[in-house]
Amino acid sequence: MDEKKTEQVVGPIIMLGAPGAGKGTQAKLIAAAYAIPQISTGDLFRENVANGTELGLKVKAILDRGDLVSDDLVDGMVAERLSQPDVHRGFILDGFPRTVGQAEWFDGYLKSRRGAHGTVAPFSAISPIVVQIVVEYNQLLQRITGRRSCPTCGRIYNVHFQPPKVEGICDVDGGRLVVRPDDTEAVVAERLKAYERQTLPLVAYYKAKGQLVDVDGNQAVESVAAQALSAIENGNRL
Repeated sequence: MDEKKTEQVVGPIIMLGAPGAGKGTQAKLIAAAYAIPQISTGDLFRENVANGTELGLKVKAILDRGDLVSDDLVDGMVAERLSQPDVHRGFILDGFPRTVGQAEWFDGYLKSRRGAHGTVAPFSAISPIVVQIVVEYNQLLQRITGRRSCPTCGRIYNVHFQPPKVEGICDVDGGRLVVRPDDTEAVVAERLKAYERQTLPLVAYYKAKGQLVDVDGNQAVESVAAQALSAIENGNRL
């Protein structure tokens, strides 16, 4: 681990990537490289609901009705998380912002942290860097529809890239591998279309601000991470 990186103040890092692009994997590698927290809105939802916080109770009621959680509630959860001391050198946002409205709120939040009570949050002095992991459509389909999981031990395989030794059988416990319902081609195609519809305005927003960096996600995991880290380093020097 690079000790300089683990002491460095970095700007907020926003990760974008379609389902199957490897966004979560890259977020974990970057978080480890800088020793900064990875903040996932999905995790925040689950924690607040599990802990019965005021925000969590509101979110649970909305989800139980089958409705979408409003930007205001999501923004509130993120603000609460960013008030904790472990974010002072920087952080990675995974799953936020999802809309231009959330992005605009986040810009305003950073400005407010630059002058709150006469103090400056170190991370707020650096503009956000938005890392978009770009993977070809057919590659995304193969990554997701090729997934097979063992219901007993939970191990994940991919019939195209990381197959089991015996087709359909787990290497570890001999269990029969299964396809998750949301990994079928029809479902995956719709998920990818929905992601593109939702994300295009956000990509345009950050591109116009000069904060978006595209990283080729078709490479090996280590190569993608190296390219993403290089983009972050260059962005922090701007």
